[in-house]
Amino acid sequence: MKKTNTKTRTVLEILNEKDIKEIVTVEPARSIFDALTIMAQYKIGALIVMKGSKMVGIISERDYAREIFIEGRSSRDTKVQEIMTKKVLTLSADDKFDKGLDIMTKKRIRHLPVMHGKELVGMVSQGDLVKEMIAYQKALIKELEAFVYW
Repeated sequence: MKKTNTKTRTVLEILNEKDIKEIVTVEPARSIFDALTIMAQYKIGALIVMKGSKMVGIISERDYAREIFIEGRSSRDTKVQEIMTKKVLTLSADDKFDKGLDIMTKKRIRHLPVMHGKELVGMVSQGDLVKEMIAYQKALIKELEAFVYW
């Protein structure tokens, strides 16, 4: 019997292959407009909120839609700290990608910061993890086909 080579990759391995290597952040005192401008510039859907070197929250396009746009508030006059999510769920760098998908599905969120110990090393999106799931499943199918026709 042939042994399978397909392995479930870690979120750190996925992060290392992303096009954007830098960690894109925003300060809590910045305006929502500034945060949206940064998101548009980098073509991303969420920012990690940092106060100095400490992560204090996360803000997403969805937060803007729910808290600013629908409520008729001004994105120029509202600060990030007013609408950011303060209790941030994270992944460990050595967590497998499917753990991230599980958390995102259960908590209905689309972005998770990734920590290596106490150090922030990046952020993965639902799209990043879905792409990984598809690649994993394709590789698994290929191995199963090879096994069946062996």
